Amino acid sequence: MYPNPLTTTQAVDPVFKFILGVCIVLLVGITLTMIAFVIRYHRSRSPEPTSQASGNVWLETVWIAFPTVLVLAMFWFGWEGYLSLRNVPKNALKVTATARQWSWSFTYDNGKTSSKLYVPVGKPVLVNLVSLDVLHGFYLPAFRVKHDVVPNMKNHVWFVAEKSGSYDLFCSVYCGTGHSGMITSVEAVPPAQFETWLNQRGGAEHAGKELLEKHGCLGCHTLDGTPKVGPTLKDIWGRSVTVLTNGKERTITVDDRYLRRSILEPKADLVKGYPPVMPSFKGQITDDDIKTIINFLHAGGEAAPKPDGAKLAREKGCLACHSLDGSSGVGPTFKGLYQKRLTVLQNGIRMTITADDTYLRESILKPKAKIVEGFQPVMPDFSDLKTDEVQALVEFIEGVK
Repeated sequence: MYPNPLTTTQAVDPVFKFILGVCIVLLVGITLTMIAFVIRYHRSRSPEPTSQASGNVWLETVWIAFPTVLVLAMFWFGWEGYLSLRNVPKNALKVTATARQWSWSFTYDNGKTSSKLYVPVGKPVLVNLVSLDVLHGFYLPAFRVKHDVVPNMKNHVWFVAEKSGSYDLFCSVYCGTGHSGMITSVEAVPPAQFETWLNQRGGAEHAGKELLEKHGCLGCHTLDGTPKVGPTLKDIWGRSVTVLTNGKERTITVDDRYLRRSILEPKADLVKGYPPVMPSFKGQITDDDIKTIINFLHAGGEAAPKPDGAKLAREKGCLACHSLDGSSGVGPTFKGLYQKRLTVLQNGIRMTITADDTYLRESILKPKAKIVEGFQPVMPDFSDLKTDEVQALVEFIEGVK
């Protein structure tokens, strides 16, 4: 275990309790005195003033000396607590907290980054505060820590987590539209578990997520499908979205080019319904990192192995209606289907199309949009499939020769 210094909680709580206790005593004392004077000196009891006293030296001395001593005591306790908060223990773990609209990112000395602040139980942690844009506030209620994060100014805080648990971390200064969502947590874990986490390096499949955490992307975008300040990144590749380009609406399909442009020029093609608040990462992120992020999003935004198209075709019942040997079934055969010219009906209009990637993808997600002539519109849609699963099915069909 690490040695236990005076924690920030131990430095702040006694001062708070002392001042609160003094306030309660004064409130009760003054209130009781006031009530006693109202009763004792009510007009019905003393219609005419009878006191001839012109002053009381002892009373005047007490009400000057007592408040003075009280205020000095409050100052002393507060000063001692302040020094404890600013004097960082020598064995403190160093972490850099980077604030930006509207997310937190934490970087450790070995280069490890995380969107949550992981700390070992019982060890003091020094957090250097950095803001990339506007004024933020680093606020940890559980550890009595609150400090401004000012652009171009060095600030720091420190604290000790005395027991394992998850503790809220807020931005305490209004910093724009997404201020209320600028929330993360401190995860206090046993020292051995922390060392394992700190030195654990994810494989290539985890690199994309680590980069998203490092650059604060997950403060505005989620990986689970829920929208936040920005669109969710789950299954974003291949998704059709309506964007505003130079004030004009247009529908595009999210591909590598769009993702790269959105990182470097986020306001060029703004997704409809979302505010233009994302900053540009031009000059802040390398081309290799952009490729890693795009590859991660191409896989559906999850660190998972690539789906097996043949297995999916069996599991989803595709092979019950579509053959692999060229024979006709409920639906067209998969054999030789890719790049084949097909006659289809779209909204009752007969047309000829090529069965390319776009058509195959559309036929999986919206099978009734273009019905192959001679077949019934009985295929259900598979809109619940993830982007990488749809891509795996398309690649499987392309390979059936």
